[in-house]
Amino acid sequence: MVEYVRLSDGAGGELMDHFIKDNILKYFSGGSSGVSIPVPLSMLDDAAVVDDIVFTTDSHTVKPLFFPGGDIGSLSIAGTVNDLSVVGAKPLALSAGFIIEEGFPLDLFERIVRSMSETSSNAGVLVVTGDTKVVERGALQGFMINTSGVGKRHPLLDDNFKEVKRYRGCRYDWLLDGNLSDGDCIIVSGCIGDHGVALLSYREGYGFETRVRSDVAPLNKLIECILKVGGIVSAKDPTRGGLANAVNEFSDKSNIGIILEEEAIPVSDDVSSACSMLGIDPLEVGNEGKVIVGVVKEKAEEVLSTMRQHPLGRDASIIGRASSEVHGVVMDTIVGGRRVVRRPLGDPIPRIC
Repeated sequence: MVEYVRLSDGAGGELMDHFIKDNILKYFSGGSSGVSIPVPLSMLDDAAVVDDIVFTTDSHTVKPLFFPGGDIGSLSIAGTVNDLSVVGAKPLALSAGFIIEEGFPLDLFERIVRSMSETSSNAGVLVVTGDTKVVERGALQGFMINTSGVGKRHPLLDDNFKEVKRYRGCRYDWLLDGNLSDGDCIIVSGCIGDHGVALLSYREGYGFETRVRSDVAPLNKLIECILKVGGIVSAKDPTRGGLANAVNEFSDKSNIGIILEEEAIPVSDDVSSACSMLGIDPLEVGNEGKVIVGVVKEKAEEVLSTMRQHPLGRDASIIGRASSEVHGVVMDTIVGGRRVVRRPLGDPIPRIC
């Protein structure tokens, strides 16, 4: 029987994880390139490390191309800058590859490129190379972008890990998903679900976009602020699959349970109402301007205070902790019970990035 690729195979949840492991990794896991790869593809973190050069790539197929709070241009820059930053890199430069359908309006194309320029300027990371292809009418749904980025080990990373070592007695090289230990606190930089809800509402005409806007933003400067405080062991941007997917990746790779506090998870009233109406769990909705960090408990309050002083971290909150008392991810609910938080099978809102 012939099998086919499904939309859910690229949606960022459990099915995509299986798709990558079953159909991609086996072809790229062998051999030697003769260079040091301390963070290889097989670790499935947000970026790879090759001889202390951090490298990542991302393709953007968001629908629609323009949405409340952003567009495919700002999204492509922010997403790649964030993937470099959460590993512990200082982003240096980006590439941009455009695939354009014949007949795409030139004014819209320039609007997108202008947005990319403004976002890269705000992040302090320039686009330095790229490629352009135009395909026949009907071969593509308008416009797609691939952005890649390179960075170097952030100068603050060593001091950050000195703080970790003070309290834990061990040292890490990079901010990886597998670094969490018992007692570490989990902090999210702000309200979750804004990007996915804003985009879905605008796309389907639900009307929530008048109150909910995408959170798309480059996070490198916010992450730099908390690295100055130190004690950060892991970081991740909860994009496809949302908070639920991200914390489960932390738990799986660190081999430690995570207990979340539902009351502490910041969700705006408008996003909560929209999710209730649509039957969507806000924990599974993608974000494009939020970061989740694992931090040693002794530094958690200081990291939280620093985050809240930054415009992109005003609504930051300590939402849980790593714990050997549980397996996987569980959440203490507002009503006093406890429920398991699983990875979504796919993204409940497709084509959000």
